[in-house]
Amino acid sequence: MDDRSGSVLVLTNSSDVTADAVLRLLAERRVPVVRLDPGTDLLTAASLTATYRTGGQRGTLRTSSRELDLTAVRSVWVRRPSPYEGPPDLDGQDRRFAASQAFWGAGGILASLPGAHYLNHPWANRAAEYKPAQLAAAQRCGFHVPHTLITDDAREAREFTSCHDGGAVYKPLWNTSYSVDGQARAVWVREVDGSEITEAVAACPHLFQAKVPKVFDTRVTAVGSRLFGARIDSPDLDWRHRQDRMRCSPIDVPTPVAESIAHYLATFALAFGAFDFAVTADGTWYFLECNPNGQWAWQPTGITNRIAHAIADRLERGHDE
Repeated sequence: MDDRSGSVLVLTNSSDVTADAVLRLLAERRVPVVRLDPGTDLLTAASLTATYRTGGQRGTLRTSSRELDLTAVRSVWVRRPSPYEGPPDLDGQDRRFAASQAFWGAGGILASLPGAHYLNHPWANRAAEYKPAQLAAAQRCGFHVPHTLITDDAREAREFTSCHDGGAVYKPLWNTSYSVDGQARAVWVREVDGSEITEAVAACPHLFQAKVPKVFDTRVTAVGSRLFGARIDSPDLDWRHRQDRMRCSPIDVPTPVAESIAHYLATFALAFGAFDFAVTADGTWYFLECNPNGQWAWQPTGITNRIAHAIADRLERGHDE
């Protein structure tokens, strides 16, 4: 048996280059690492077993090359695992049944490893992904929050957009896959006028927000108490739209914002968060959102390297700072 006591378990897909940056550091430090994409690997060469009884719990992950004692895992990094979709050789309800059992079974085992430190715990990630919950928490944590409306009422939406002299924007509540004529399309943040809003709004909740008169954006990547700020200058309202046109540089995080970030992370029991802000000419940082599992390797090399080291440090320690 390959005794991987103290291993770091990384749950992510095989194409995750962001994870690769941290895995290289852990390899240099000789920290044992097991990489698993449960949504796909457990359909092929890997298997997962757990037993529970009064006074004890055991678990084993077996792959083609090793056997891991799950009770000895020091840290779990929940990066970007593939969704549980079930065996491809099954059809219809059988595949849906298998996918559901895998989500609740394998997902439950991997989220319940005794003594393991999670970055982040998958259930904390899920709780922190709801934008209404983010906005409510941001208010409680002392952030400046743009006036926001979430509604499925067209009249409410038209009244909201018309009452903001500086304009209003629409943004999706979730990054849902969408295609037109078979081509994948992204739904970007965009300005919206009341005259555009029709009764079609009744189909689902829509998020409308007062447009912040920003002079630049910022991304703050938080790894525990360590904050890494990046100023983003872009000609677009949504800088993600054309990242080749944006400029990114380090920026210090104001103390009040840092304190609110610490409060926000504690509210959702997060060890990591990617915070987006819009900054106005008078230096006010407006909270836009926090992705509890956001990408960060697109930032300048200096910032990216510091974030990778901070994550590697935390996974190696296997506990909070």
